[in-house]
Amino acid sequence: MTATVESGFSTGSGSKRAERGRLFAQPVAVIVIVGAVLIWALTRDNDAIEAESLNWSTLLNDTWHHLLITIAVAAIVVLVAVPLGMVLTRRWARPVAPVFLTIANIGQAAPALGMIVLFFLWTSWEGFWCAVLPIAFYSLLPVLRNTIVGIDAVDPALTDAGRGIGMSGAGVLFRIEMPLALPLILAGLRTSLVLAVGTATLAFFVNGGGLGELIDTGYKLNRIPVLITGAVLAVGLALLIDWIGAVLEEAFGPRGLK
Repeated sequence: MTATVESGFSTGSGSKRAERGRLFAQPVAVIVIVGAVLIWALTRDNDAIEAESLNWSTLLNDTWHHLLITIAVAAIVVLVAVPLGMVLTRRWARPVAPVFLTIANIGQAAPALGMIVLFFLWTSWEGFWCAVLPIAFYSLLPVLRNTIVGIDAVDPALTDAGRGIGMSGAGVLFRIEMPLALPLILAGLRTSLVLAVGTATLAFFVNGGGLGELIDTGYKLNRIPVLITGAVLAVGLALLIDWIGAVLEEAFGPRGLK
């Protein structure tokens, strides 16, 4: 029995150490790899076409626009999915919860490029918001589903105890259910952010900017250094966003569940 307990403790401690090690190693790896590619791309003997894309001004501008798209998508997802998930866990709203989950499932199942193009054709918009809104719809499901699952997973004994000491329905929701559901909500947000970063490379189809501009330019003009730089920056940004999500989970998850 003693050996079993020690083995379980060792496994748990090892898992925590591995996670903390990854939290340290992931941003370092991103910085090293992206830095090496940027040094290579900016110091090589580029021709005139490559030089138009491989310069600090263009790279920073495209990366900044890509990040803005991701931030806008994250804000919309949180403002829509979390309150909607909270409402759909209320007893009176449960019958319509499958309808909203089905709509969100359709949004994620549909090809992202098709959604962006269809939104463009439907609205005749182009630019930043023409990319952000369909990408937000595409990224909505993980946060919505995890909000619902997280609240539903709270032990009924805890909510009953809250009501027993005089808490209102809103008090139980915000002081018991939401804090306990927070780890799952943050995990869903982390997934949504990574989806948003990847899908934002398609924003160039509707003049939305982002790192997809570099990737498209490198592919169409057969400029491999431009293509590699755009792809590595997009991957690096996705890994960095994933790391930020992991840090948020570690920082804001309930202490008692760690």
